[in-house]
Amino acid sequence: MQFSATKKRLVQILADGQFHSGTDLAEQLSISRSAVWKNINGLEEQGIDITAVNGKGYRLHSELELLDKKLIFSLFNHPTRQCLAELEIHDQIGSTNSHLVALSNDQPEASAIVCLAEQQTAGKGRRGRQWVSPFGSNIYASLVWQFEQGPASLSGLSLAIGVAVIKALEIHGVHGAGLKWPNDIYWQQRKLGGILVEVSGEADGPCHAVIGLGLNLYLSDQHGSKIEQDWVDINSILDESQQVSRNQLVATLIEQLVAVTRSYTPSSFALYRDEWRKFDCMQGQQVSLFMGHTKINGTVLGINDDGLLLLQTATGATQSFASGEVSFRSYATD
Repeated sequence: MQFSATKKRLVQILADGQFHSGTDLAEQLSISRSAVWKNINGLEEQGIDITAVNGKGYRLHSELELLDKKLIFSLFNHPTRQCLAELEIHDQIGSTNSHLVALSNDQPEASAIVCLAEQQTAGKGRRGRQWVSPFGSNIYASLVWQFEQGPASLSGLSLAIGVAVIKALEIHGVHGAGLKWPNDIYWQQRKLGGILVEVSGEADGPCHAVIGLGLNLYLSDQHGSKIEQDWVDINSILDESQQVSRNQLVATLIEQLVAVTRSYTPSSFALYRDEWRKFDCMQGQQVSLFMGHTKINGTVLGINDDGLLLLQTATGATQSFASGEVSFRSYATD
């Protein structure tokens, strides 16, 4: 969904985080003060937090760096530009992943379609929970790529994507992030982001993989209170003088994701395995592994050469798992 031209311009004006009077906004937008009020109400109904103070006017909760398609594209390296068939930026969308799943059958070969959003209204989070997605604050991105082989050839892809995300973060000065099997980004035992890979296609190929990434850049306490687990954002990891540009980080993330997907083959995970193990933040942790309604308690021993989770259970036996949701909390009950 795209905002109307008036709403889009209104958000751009308010993005500086400062107060703007109704009169000033009316003049800049060439509309009446009544129309300003109606557009403000419309933005609030769409989930954008706007503060109104008599005598001061309107302001957003905080300064925003809105996504800029032209800027992002200018920051890409040459290989990424060559592979990119389309870069979409939505003001608001249900889910960037769901959008690209619907488009995947029309995707050109050997190219990527990337979908970014200022806000998601139906993003997918941990164990089916909604991903908290405030407007213009974080990164909500998905990429779709067609592979010649079938879905079985993409074993380990989500883990390789995790390594790519860590590399992008380190480029921008975010150090110490780790990977939680199979698809989460953590920093000091708190969740920083999540990866969701959805694969569809014939068993013998070709197939499409939609790779979704949600990353916390800035979360207010108000929005953070809605998250039912420990979380962290990049804004709180970095000093004020080190704060990263949202557009620059998006560009780097897309470059890293494209670098993985454009060359991924059934044997590619071996190239990322040692790096994944280096970033593993679960090694030696007591956890609960959830598979549907089944819960298995044990100690994480890492991953095997195929990327499966190795778990030592209470009996002392070691079992491997290809899927499941892991909770750091020892013998969790949720």
